[in-house]
Amino acid sequence: MITETFETITWAVLGTIGVGLFGIIFGLAYKGIDRKLAAHMQARVGPPLRQPFWDVIKLFVKENIVPEHAISWIFNLAPAVALGAVIITLLYLPIGGFAPILSGQGDIILILYLLIIPSLAMVIGGFSSGSPYATVGAQREMVMMMSYEFPLAITIIAVSWRLAISQFTNPFAMATIISHPIWNTVGLLGIIGCIMLLIVLLLVTPGEISKIPFDAPEAETEIAGGLLVEYSGRNLGLFYLADAVKTVVMGSLIVAIFFPYNISPFLNLSGYASYIADFVFYLVKLFLVIFFSITLIRVGVARLKIDQIVYTYWIPLTLVSLIGLLLIMFDSISWLHIGWW
Repeated sequence: MITETFETITWAVLGTIGVGLFGIIFGLAYKGIDRKLAAHMQARVGPPLRQPFWDVIKLFVKENIVPEHAISWIFNLAPAVALGAVIITLLYLPIGGFAPILSGQGDIILILYLLIIPSLAMVIGGFSSGSPYATVGAQREMVMMMSYEFPLAITIIAVSWRLAISQFTNPFAMATIISHPIWNTVGLLGIIGCIMLLIVLLLVTPGEISKIPFDAPEAETEIAGGLLVEYSGRNLGLFYLADAVKTVVMGSLIVAIFFPYNISPFLNLSGYASYIADFVFYLVKLFLVIFFSITLIRVGVARLKIDQIVYTYWIPLTLVSLIGLLLIMFDSISWLHIGWW
């Protein structure tokens, strides 16, 4: 009994370290790829792919300055909380064909709450800095959070509700969602609804990580960096890492909900070859999701004003997500009628 408990704890600790390193390394790598692709799409050369790694190293060796009028302990704690929250979130998501390190009966709901913590940490850090620019940025971030959380929640609930109607056990568990892809449980109307929900989730992603056109809380040309204007050195480096890992988290969430398939069964692979193939396939899916949800959008659309961001999330995207939910509901009714006859 003691041996099993020790092995479980050891596996959880090693898994947490491994997942954390994965999120940081590949988050920074995707940042480099994103910046390079965006530069080429704008007819620029762009920075080298390794630039995000050098940026983090430079930040961690620079002096960490705390403003004179800041609440120092909150100011220093906020970046660590943000990074810790996104790493914990990644523990609940499947990576490369491997099951999540942590799981439960309603972990998809827990993920929704965990995604709020990094933004809240940035808001609290901005308010605690004592800067008027950071205060404006924190207010904008709070408004954005209230805007994009609604369509995000509708998307998650719609998928889990459809699995519940299909009589699957624990429909709000990530293990159930990845074991029973939503596309396999719906008809034509449901497929259209799922496509609409996928589009909504792709557009929520840049808002979750404050990327153009939804980067009003950090707009350099308007409020000099906003939330992060007073951050430097190690603290800014932690926020930088949190942003990189959250990019992987949002991409992995979309992959887990809508594209949980592995490629090894189609290639008849087994053993280590199947693990490698599934992991590479996961990285490809993750890259495509990040490209369409972040890179393509921020290159093609200019920064929106905060009122435009609120309108976009509350009106068009919320309506699209509700229509997608209704289509899935009507689809389930039609399937129930077919089954009854």
